Amino acid sequence: MRLVQLSRYSIEFPSPEVALREPNGLLALGGDLSPARLMLAYQRGIFPWYSPGDPILWWSPDPRAVLDPATFHISRSFKHFLRHCPYHVTLNHAFAEVVAGCASEREEGTWIVPEVSAAFVQLHQLGHAHSIEVWLGEELVGGMYGVAQGALFCGESMFSRRENASKTALKVFCEYFIRQGGQLIDCQVLNAHTASLGAVEISRRSYLQQLLKLHLVTLTPHCWQPQTLFTHPE
Repeated sequence: MRLVQLSRYSIEFPSPEVALREPNGLLALGGDLSPARLMLAYQRGIFPWYSPGDPILWWSPDPRAVLDPATFHISRSFKHFLRHCPYHVTLNHAFAEVVAGCASEREEGTWIVPEVSAAFVQLHQLGHAHSIEVWLGEELVGGMYGVAQGALFCGESMFSRRENASKTALKVFCEYFIRQGGQLIDCQVLNAHTASLGAVEISRRSYLQQLLKLHLVTLTPHCWQPQTLFTHPE
């Protein structure tokens, strides 16, 4: 199967079904990170991921990692931590700072280069991308961000600078997302961390079928308004 070169003059993508098997899910290269192209990509089950200095690469892996927010797994040690959790958690209070945290807190390097950060900040300003922040006092110690597709949230990245900070972000978000009518979180590719939290693999076809249905669901009116989601017990 030949890798498709995207045009700068059209935002259309090939079908995810023609993505390569090796590397798994690689679909196309090129194009740009304009809001219109990014939103069409997420609506089609496609996301960008590439290394600094490389062309933009677009992916739709098979299988796909997803998390049912109702089945978020809380380990015994994490349950104990939550009883005395020192953090408070907010929604859409510091989007750019969360993206910067995700870009900087990776020993293996990052794909979140400046143009990627700028593209997602623009999506946030347009109301499509959202962040969950974890604070210890006034210090941002963890968080996550992603792109909303109706009742499906496409998780992009998370970071943690203190114990269980990213787990707390995801746990609080799962509970909140359910209350707003959310049904599924896209984790893209399964790893040990997301698997330990309850993520599982489903076929790309199943994911695309669920995406087609869930992206049409309207959540509660003020779902993505900046707000506090969790305050540590006194």
